[in-house]
Amino acid sequence: MTRSPALAPQQRLYAAFALHAMTMGSLFPRMPEIKQAMGVEEGVLGLALVGTPVGTMLALSFASPMIEKIGFRRLLLAAIPIAALFYALAVQTVAPLLFFLLLIPAGIAVGCVEIVINVEADRTEALLKRRVMNRAHSFWSFGFFLSSIMGASFAHFGISPQLHLGIMVPCIALMVVFFLGDFKPAPGRGGADAPASGFAHPTGPIILLVLVTLSAMLMEGAGIDWSAIYMDTIFASGAFVAGFAVAVVTLSQGITRYFADGFVDKYSPVAVGRALLLCMGAGILLILFPVSAVISLIGFAMLGIGTSVLFPLAMSAAAQRTDRPATVNVAALAQISFGAFLAGPPLLGLVAEHFGIQWVYGAGLPLVLLSLLLVKVLDGRD
Repeated sequence: MTRSPALAPQQRLYAAFALHAMTMGSLFPRMPEIKQAMGVEEGVLGLALVGTPVGTMLALSFASPMIEKIGFRRLLLAAIPIAALFYALAVQTVAPLLFFLLLIPAGIAVGCVEIVINVEADRTEALLKRRVMNRAHSFWSFGFFLSSIMGASFAHFGISPQLHLGIMVPCIALMVVFFLGDFKPAPGRGGADAPASGFAHPTGPIILLVLVTLSAMLMEGAGIDWSAIYMDTIFASGAFVAGFAVAVVTLSQGITRYFADGFVDKYSPVAVGRALLLCMGAGILLILFPVSAVISLIGFAMLGIGTSVLFPLAMSAAAQRTDRPATVNVAALAQISFGAFLAGPPLLGLVAEHFGIQWVYGAGLPLVLLSLLLVKVLDGRD
């Protein structure tokens, strides 16, 4: 077997983020075809998609002790291909209930990987004594972008979602072995970075941070879940352009995340957060009032930029608080905000079904205004 390439710790971490995203990113560019095959409206499809967040929240809340026993390396080698496998199995069915049930184990695998790679990113920052979290998340976006482009291309050439996601399973497995086969976890922080198990109760300041991130988490998920169906519904754009909309969101998001740390250091978290929220609001308006496919794609790019680093900024603010251990505050913020990211966008399918697909994004405008009112909490002060 070909040996894994010699990579620095942060490079191996970036590969893990990218491969993790590629397991998820294959599904969403094919949503118009999946919806058509099921013969359902957006509301039922959205409820079926909730299977992934159900599984992920179970993992985020209860899987940490198991992960510590299995070990980071073995879990990554197993869980990333397992997620790809269950996504491939899910698209084999046209029954929404079975689709939902098959997404639950995919979500459990996704949640386990989320714990590992985010803890590993924090440990790598301590090891290197510099920030890598935002850049690591940029590679998640780049991985999602790559799989979205592949999905759009497969759709353009008439390759079915079933065959497409089936092909991705061995491809993902081989890439995981190649890039992560020699993965060595960074040294721990003596227990201080141990992920919390169970539900972490949010305090008042953490709830404020949740409210600041809510618009970004909901709109990021909406950009991924519904952008392909939006382009297909509003503009009858064809399979490639529909799938390309997902790629636009994740590429713009990834580029912003890649360079974000320098802007945060120069201008402060509050100033960067305010600028991102204004960009997100402008993007929502371009999507809500469609003029042309190109203008809507620009709106999706602005949505990707606007949602890029609000959550990492809030995570840093939570970790800086001194009222409780940092791990407890971070867990409380992550569990609620990530739950909104996963569960909210699928449930917005009910909004699409009753008010029109563009109102999936219009629903985010009040949340953007709320986030702007509360953005000062990103300064991390008690």
